[in-house]
Amino acid sequence: MTPALRRTAAALLAAVLAALVTAAPAHAADYRYWSFWKGTGGTWAYQQQGPALYVPPDGSVDGWRFALSPDGGRDAARPTGTPDFASACGGTPARPGRKRVAVVLDPGTSADAPPGAGTPPAARTVCAAVPAAATSAEVLAAVAPPLRYDGAGMLCAIDGYPRAGCGEPVAAAPASGGGGDGGPALGPVLGGALVAVLAGGAYLQYRRRR
Repeated sequence: MTPALRRTAAALLAAVLAALVTAAPAHAADYRYWSFWKGTGGTWAYQQQGPALYVPPDGSVDGWRFALSPDGGRDAARPTGTPDFASACGGTPARPGRKRVAVVLDPGTSADAPPGAGTPPAARTVCAAVPAAATSAEVLAAVAPPLRYDGAGMLCAIDGYPRAGCGEPVAAAPASGGGGDGGPALGPVLGGALVAVLAGGAYLQYRRRR
């Protein structure tokens, strides 16, 4: 095969591969779980530390949101509303050796609820008055029992919601339409492209030998 023909074959195969990648349906998975947030500067920021490790200071806001969200934290659904310590804990005086933490509990919408769970409870904000060394997990246990954890320590339920399940993946629909098997098969398409290129090369070589 001549250099020019090899370059043509490579370009053709690259175009076929690009078309297949574009046409292939994107399968993703979302998860139902309680995501953990902290109020900072009037907005919500995803909490990088787990609730059993993070020790919130006096005057902070912890946020919890149950939702059907993509994995990865920062793309999860945020608690509704603006974090506001004063409105939750303004009437709770500071005391030595203790701290006040506003806790926003947002169970999400009916679309986020697991099958059979019914309508989620209403979102609410409470003020936790706890020992100064309390972690966010202990803060949460003080204001929203019962909590439910799985065997790996993942928080599954707050205030008893939801009653069952824990971080289940929920397959998302394909991002683009396609045939009954989800798109073209890679082998037949590439095979056809190779046959076309090789046949063209053989024909050109035959013409040059004549």
